[in-house]
Amino acid sequence: MENNLLAALEANWLSLLITAVIFFLLIQLAKKRVGFGARVLLGLGLGLVAGILFNIFKLDTEGVNTIGSMYINLIRMVVIPLVFVLVINSVISITNISYLRKLSVKTIGWFLGTTAVAAIIGLIVALIISPSAGFTVTETAEFTAREIPSFFKVILDQMPSNPVNDAAQGKVVPILIFAIFIAVATVKVGIKKPESVQPFKTFIGSLTEIMHQVVKFVLRFTPYGVYSLIAVMAAKYGLETMRPLAMLIVVTYIALIIHFVFVFGGLVSFVAKVNPLKFFRKAYPTIAVAFTTRSSFATLPINLEVITKRIRVSPKIASFVAPLGATMNFNGCGGIWPAIVAVFVAQVFGVPLSITDYMIIVLVSMISSIGVAGVPGPASISTTVVLTAVGLPLEGLAFVVAVEALIDMGRTAVNATGTTVTALLVANSEGEFDREAFNNDKEDDLELSSSLT
Repeated sequence: MENNLLAALEANWLSLLITAVIFFLLIQLAKKRVGFGARVLLGLGLGLVAGILFNIFKLDTEGVNTIGSMYINLIRMVVIPLVFVLVINSVISITNISYLRKLSVKTIGWFLGTTAVAAIIGLIVALIISPSAGFTVTETAEFTAREIPSFFKVILDQMPSNPVNDAAQGKVVPILIFAIFIAVATVKVGIKKPESVQPFKTFIGSLTEIMHQVVKFVLRFTPYGVYSLIAVMAAKYGLETMRPLAMLIVVTYIALIIHFVFVFGGLVSFVAKVNPLKFFRKAYPTIAVAFTTRSSFATLPINLEVITKRIRVSPKIASFVAPLGATMNFNGCGGIWPAIVAVFVAQVFGVPLSITDYMIIVLVSMISSIGVAGVPGPASISTTVVLTAVGLPLEGLAFVVAVEALIDMGRTAVNATGTTVTALLVANSEGEFDREAFNNDKEDDLELSSSLT
């Protein structure tokens, strides 16, 4: 027993030693003023290599996982207060209620539209490249069907009843709604008695600046957090896990890449009229953090930095679109993934799908992506709703559990990037996009690097 304990400790400390060496390298690069995006990319690559080595030599990654979890906890620490303050600050800066309504329509419209297109892409790719190829049906006990919340229960769960309790439970949507109520009330009172709300506006403005600084402190740990998270992921899932469902992974990532490049790239090019390569280069920190954390909420702080400092969207638009996108913009989780899983399950169980079924899949994917806002595990819920809508067996979800985490990385990256794209589109239409600053690469890189080193 003592030998086993010593072996476990040695395996754990060896992985931590390798991690310490890599952290030392990243710290030295930060001291030499190497760009933030470059260090995040290097952390991602080194984490992948280290994780593969951990898997091959069966090294314990509990210590490395703890570092990654600490990073996620720090980000979760700032999400609730950040959403609360930013939404209020954004709305009270808009004194015209009709303008606020117009922003809401445009933002949610882009969310719904791109999710519908994502579902169509998922269907087309899955029908052209069979995701069930090479897969044989085997029983598994890993899946437990999740309860599908009714529409009215979802609506009720999103309504704030005790904002303090909602914040303690990490419920973002109720806090967002509560913040909107306070902000709109502030605007209404300010129209009649501007002197009454001025102290509150000053307080919110100061708190916003303070929260931005807190976010900068937390985001400095991003290269190390990204390394830790991807290393643990690579160590946990080896080739043996992926091989039976390799085609499902391939099909999903092909669909995600098509949506990413052609839909997002097309909107950026032809609607916002900016260079898509430059846009994706500037949005890279958001993409990398979303890919490794697998959480739109965890990506929210850095996405706000990217949208304002690199994409050059005004804080007024960014503070409105980004929190909303983190709660209801699920192009990957609510659009592409449910559509592909529906085709996969239909093929595995030999259930033919008609053109009507495909239309239902697209429509339900679009609606459910909004309906599950704030519900834990939105991809699972959306997929369950879609399978139920077309009468496919829910048992089919059991077969995709093994690769869910691997696919979730790409899904979340698409979700978060979709929010960044929407912020650009809305800002461009409202004259809140600084095109000249966007095209100034040197100024942009210097600002982000100096704030996050």
